[in-house]
Amino acid sequence: MDEQRETLQRIVSTLANKNDEIHNFIDMLNQTIRNVQVNSSKVIRELDEEFDALYSVLDEMKGTMANTIQQERAHKIQALHNQLSQCGSALESSEELLELAARTLNIMDPTEFSKAARQIKDRVTMASAFRISLKPSISDSMTHLMVDFSLERHALQALRFLPVPKAPEIDTAACLVADNCITVSWRMPEEDSRVDHFVLEYRKTNFDGFARVKDEQPWEVIDYIKDTEYTLSGLKFDKKYMNVRVQACNKAVAGEYSDPVTLETKAFLFNLDNTSSHLNLKVEDTYVEWEPTGGKGQEKVKGKENKGRSGAPSPKRTSIGTSPTAKGSRDRFTGESYTVLGDTTIESGQHYWEVRAQKDCKSYSVGVTYKNLGKFDQLGRTNSSWCIHINNWLQSTFSAKHNNKSKTLDIPIPDRIGVYCNFDGGQLMFYNANSKELLYAFRTKFTQPLLPGFMVSIKKKYSISSTEFTLLKTNNCVLQEETWSIVFGQYFLKMFNRFHFFISIGTSAGRILHLGVSAMSVKVIKSL
Repeated sequence: MDEQRETLQRIVSTLANKNDEIHNFIDMLNQTIRNVQVNSSKVIRELDEEFDALYSVLDEMKGTMANTIQQERAHKIQALHNQLSQCGSALESSEELLELAARTLNIMDPTEFSKAARQIKDRVTMASAFRISLKPSISDSMTHLMVDFSLERHALQALRFLPVPKAPEIDTAACLVADNCITVSWRMPEEDSRVDHFVLEYRKTNFDGFARVKDEQPWEVIDYIKDTEYTLSGLKFDKKYMNVRVQACNKAVAGEYSDPVTLETKAFLFNLDNTSSHLNLKVEDTYVEWEPTGGKGQEKVKGKENKGRSGAPSPKRTSIGTSPTAKGSRDRFTGESYTVLGDTTIESGQHYWEVRAQKDCKSYSVGVTYKNLGKFDQLGRTNSSWCIHINNWLQSTFSAKHNNKSKTLDIPIPDRIGVYCNFDGGQLMFYNANSKELLYAFRTKFTQPLLPGFMVSIKKKYSISSTEFTLLKTNNCVLQEETWSIVFGQYFLKMFNRFHFFISIGTSAGRILHLGVSAMSVKVIKSL
């Protein structure tokens, strides 16, 4: 019966995952249909604009060439009219001389005849009829202004849609994730000299399969990349994966996107478990507040968190090596165990996070523990917990604790401590996160899932100046109420070539802790 129930539960889980994938695919198809409609309308508008521009150029060229022909015609006609006018004047003068010569022939007096003949001879010599050309000065041919657009007509008939650059191929072997950066490398499937630049898009996601249309984040765009490699720097890996894709662009059009590639960041993401923390700690997912009233606010937060939640959550896939804990499945810490745990277990792999404290932070511990840590137990005082402890009450002490044994560390207390956990290798190492110096290392064999653990000591009364931030005043003494606020950041541990994220925890007294999350060097795990 139990075996059948377990088998049926696996079937239900598989069907639920498959239904989720189908719903996601349906959303993707609907989005694709909408994109096709929008994009087709866009290219039709662009086609109309291109042809209108072509028509405009043709009309302009036609007007220009027709005007040239008209100017040539006017020029030739004017020149021929001028020559015609000259010929008319010459003809009129010649006829006048001809009439004068005819009259001279009738003169009988030799003296008068000789005189008149000499005058006619002189006038004939100077007559315009003998100086003008009897050849048209302008040809009537207009062949030099004829056109033959057969080649252009063939070119127009050969108009086709602009060849779209092919989709680049991301070179997964050359992609590198290191030092809060991602280097993406790609190549064209074939040489294309018309490619002008590339566009790189990326987005963060917690899914290692197809993107969830409803939950996906918008693509971040890096445009006008001239090379076939680009490094995204200054990133914050607060998601488990990073999708990247590339498209090639020529002068007029962008090609198809490459197949999206999913890069795994292995970011160890966890919140703080408010269902098991000490009642004097008011805890939300990323917020911790010292609560001297004994946890009244804690119950309010707990009730708000559980409101509207179903008793049977839908199956969800988790990344290898970590899994969320079941909130409310353990007793709340009490007594002197002012402890709060992370809500995500470490079951395999390598992880890193950090703790940072301001100099006046009086006492705190950071480490890991099995889930069986008792409600009265403190970190480092059981055989199932390991931690670094800092005490600044009277004099500064720095120690490593496990199984109720303490080893004093005779080294300066760093303002930022890195915690490196290699579950499979049985290593828990604490580092000076600034200098990468090893502070202390536990070596053991982890037999159960681990949880990040943090412990804060109870507060005491002491005096501070009036310029400091205070919440409660009693005469000349101040009872400080600590407030912890969590802010995500990031850091890179070069010694292990890992990425990690730290959570800044600030107190009302000016003290700050930083809890952090790390990821190993990432690799390409899947192409969508």
